[in-house]
Amino acid sequence: MRGQRGKMHNKKITQSFCFGLLRCAAFVNALALGILMYFLIINGSSVISWEFLTQPPKNMMTEGGIMPCIVGTFLLSFGAMLVALPLGIGSAIYLNEYARPGRLLRLIRLGINNLAGVPSIVFGLFGLAFFATELKFQVSLLTGMFTLGFLTLPVVISATEEALKAVPSTYREASLGLGATKWQTIYKVVLPAALPGILTGAILSLSRAAGETAAIMYSAAVFYSPKLISSIFEPVMALPYHIYVLATAGTEIEKTRPLQYGTSLVLIALIFGMNFIAIYYRAKMQKKY
Repeated sequence: MRGQRGKMHNKKITQSFCFGLLRCAAFVNALALGILMYFLIINGSSVISWEFLTQPPKNMMTEGGIMPCIVGTFLLSFGAMLVALPLGIGSAIYLNEYARPGRLLRLIRLGINNLAGVPSIVFGLFGLAFFATELKFQVSLLTGMFTLGFLTLPVVISATEEALKAVPSTYREASLGLGATKWQTIYKVVLPAALPGILTGAILSLSRAAGETAAIMYSAAVFYSPKLISSIFEPVMALPYHIYVLATAGTEIEKTRPLQYGTSLVLIALIFGMNFIAIYYRAKMQKKY
C-alpha cells in the first residue's frame, strides 16, 4: 500500500510540475503579446484616425492612409481560404477515409509535413514562376490568392485530418448500419462532427495568410496604388508589404516611423477581428453538434 501511495504521490508531483511548465509557457506568450501590443499602441495610436483608415497613401506615402492596404489584405486572406479549404478538406477526407494504409500514404503525409516547413519566400517564387509567368496571371490578386492558398494548404490538411480522426468510429458504424453510403456518412455525419476542428485549422491558416510578406512580394503586392483594385488580375497593396516598404525602402524612413507602427497596429487588429469572427462561428458549431 505504501508503495502504491508513493507512486501516486510521485505521479501527482510530476503532473503538477508539467502543468506548471505549461502555465509558465502560456504566461510568457501572453506577456510577450501584451508587451508587443503596448509598444504598438504607444507608438502607433497617434496616427490612427478616420482619414488614416479610409484614405490612400499620399505624398510619397509619408501622409494619407492605408485603405488600399486593408482591402488588399482582406481580399488576399479570404481568397487564400477559398483556394485552401476545398483542396485541404478534400485531401484530408481522402487520406483519412479512403486511402489504404501503406508506403504511399506515409510518403504523402511526409510530403505534406515537409511542405509545411518550406519558407514562405519559396512559395512566393513558385507563385511568380508558375501562376504569374506560366499561367500568365501576372503579378495580381489572383496570383497572390493561389500562392497564399498553397502556402496554407498543409495546415488545413493536417488540422482537418486530425479533426476527422477525433470523430468516434461508432458514428460511422451507426450510419453505415442504417443503410447510408460511405459518402453520405462522411458528408452528413463525420464532417459536421469534425467541423469545429476544421475551423480551427482555417483560423490558423487565415492568420498566417494575413501576415505573410515574402509570399506576396513577388506574386501580388505592389509598392503603391492610389485606388482600390477593379479586377482580380491587378496587383494590390497589402498591410505586411506596406510595413516592409515603409521600414526599408521608403524615401523618408524616420518620418514614416509612426505610420509603420500604426499600420502594424491595424494589421494586428484586422487579424484579431477575422479570428474573432471565425472563433465565434466555431463556437456556434460546437454547440450545435
